[in-house]
Amino acid sequence: MSHIAPIDPPARLLMGPGPISAYPSVLRAMSSPLVGQYDPFMTAAMSETQDLYRRVWSTRNEQTFLVDGTSRAGIEAAITSLVRPGERVLVPVFGRFGHLLAEIAERAMAEVHRIEVEWGQVVPASKIEEAIVRVKPTLLALVQGDTSTTMNQPLDDIGEICRRHGVLFYSDATASLGGNAFEADAWGLDAATAGLQKCLGGPSGSSPITLSERATEVIRSRGRVEAGIREAGDTSAADFVRSNYFDLGMIMDYWGPRRLNHHTEATSMLYAARECASVLLTEGREKVIARHATAGAAMLAGVRGLGLTVFGDVAHKMNNVVAVEIPDGVAGDPARQAMLDDFGIEIGTSFGPLHGRVWRIGTMGYNARRDAVLTTLAALEQVLRRFGASVPTGGGVDAAIDTFREAAA
Repeated sequence: MSHIAPIDPPARLLMGPGPISAYPSVLRAMSSPLVGQYDPFMTAAMSETQDLYRRVWSTRNEQTFLVDGTSRAGIEAAITSLVRPGERVLVPVFGRFGHLLAEIAERAMAEVHRIEVEWGQVVPASKIEEAIVRVKPTLLALVQGDTSTTMNQPLDDIGEICRRHGVLFYSDATASLGGNAFEADAWGLDAATAGLQKCLGGPSGSSPITLSERATEVIRSRGRVEAGIREAGDTSAADFVRSNYFDLGMIMDYWGPRRLNHHTEATSMLYAARECASVLLTEGREKVIARHATAGAAMLAGVRGLGLTVFGDVAHKMNNVVAVEIPDGVAGDPARQAMLDDFGIEIGTSFGPLHGRVWRIGTMGYNARRDAVLTTLAALEQVLRRFGASVPTGGGVDAAIDTFREAAA
């Protein structure tokens, strides 16, 4: 039998829109020994992780836990569990991931209504309320931070609008949680989901979720209806949840005090999620958000210091990612590949109307720090010059250093 070499990934500085370089302590946590899913250590770790994520989400919601799978698993679990076939879902779209929420709602057999704004903008609260009045949805599904455009949708007024009109409010905070303000209770969220691979500084594969009492009752009431459907033997009825794996009613029972078996918890991902929350809360939630804001402001100043044009409404940009226009005459994909090949630094391209037009550069999680920002800007300057762009010598690094100094003053 031929020798199979152990896996040996190359050294990378992941400065794209995600995934990112994980905190070293998260990687160490993932290498911890496995235990059985009902071992007292395991169940205690699950309960502790729930409590930690209540603090991360800024909520008192009892139903705060993890969905095993990437952030998309959390999105699908939330939407398919909250929406019955034929119910109306309103999705404001300001980038690629709004379209994803709409697609998942359509697959859940909802009647989906979209409102759209130009990429690089956010959706005004007044426009959302007008659409709610017109559409009368059961659920509003809204991305907070959309990495395809780097925009951060304001949520603080939306919960009150939804309550006034009797609408459930769900937000996908995959790209924003941990690096931007998120106040689940204060903003009136009924459901929110995220992933570890952005500002939380972990690997993709676990999706934190929190559900309000109102959302929990919607899910429980649907479960009671389904129990009747099963008893009657008519599993073709419209109210029946199509997914077993993403049925939040069953997952809540698994994470709850009864520990009803639903799946085998992904132990190593539980360790990772717990450590991601621990890092954030040990440093201090507000301090971590401020660190992301400072690193993001330094990267923004740095790319401008190189003479690059920033895409979108910067006033509504996420702290943790910036999109820059690729300079005329520079081959975007080969230049991005040179960053990877020559410097071991990954930055991102984009999707749809922005593909080939912008690069997306992230400063999140473990990489929301001074040396990562400065190293990326120094490498970008060299690559831009090699690909024919005229850029100020040291302009990016100098501007970023000034920003870090101002923040520390």
